[in-house]
Amino acid sequence: MIERRGRGVARRVAAVVLAGVAVAAGGCGHETRVTRVDTGVVTDLSGRWNDTDSQMVAEAMVKEALANPWLGNFTKGKNRQPVVIVGTVLNKSHEHINVQTFVNDLERELTNSQKVTFVAGKGEREEVREERREQAVHAREDTQKAPGKEIGADYMMRGSIATILDEQDGAKAVFYQVDLEMVDLENNVKSWFGQKKIKKVVEKKRTIF
Repeated sequence: MIERRGRGVARRVAAVVLAGVAVAAGGCGHETRVTRVDTGVVTDLSGRWNDTDSQMVAEAMVKEALANPWLGNFTKGKNRQPVVIVGTVLNKSHEHINVQTFVNDLERELTNSQKVTFVAGKGEREEVREERREQAVHAREDTQKAPGKEIGADYMMRGSIATILDEQDGAKAVFYQVDLEMVDLENNVKSWFGQKKIKKVVEKKRTIF
């Protein structure tokens, strides 16, 4: 009888211990909290290249490019706006950067400036040409868009994003360098060259409990 009671007590004690462990484990869980913020707010959490960097660099560099003499010289000489496309922007950094987002920011700034005529790039043109081929078969003749009427670009904006990383004792300095150039497609002359630099220092603070 005593042995049975001892076993019963041991089982109850074990159950209480397990319940306590379960509660403790549940208390160690991480709560996920999502806060919606204005897209204009700077949210630099990791120190890596982000949407704010992309927007600020695109805005500053397009503004600089369009203030350069090449634009006025072309407009006066040809009596029209230059036609511009954005070519390849290479990611030479140590980070995984969504370069297409930066290209989109450049295209938006160029288009909205109203100082140049912006046309579809290489990847987009094929989709448009396919639509014209579809129209030639399926659309009414008076609404079909004929091939051979595209506007050729005068200049191509292209460039790269590179980084230099300096890291020690939990702190790191990341140096970003964005190089862009405007190339005359008729003679390969580089009509403008621009450079934008960003430096970030990231420090991890130790929390003592």
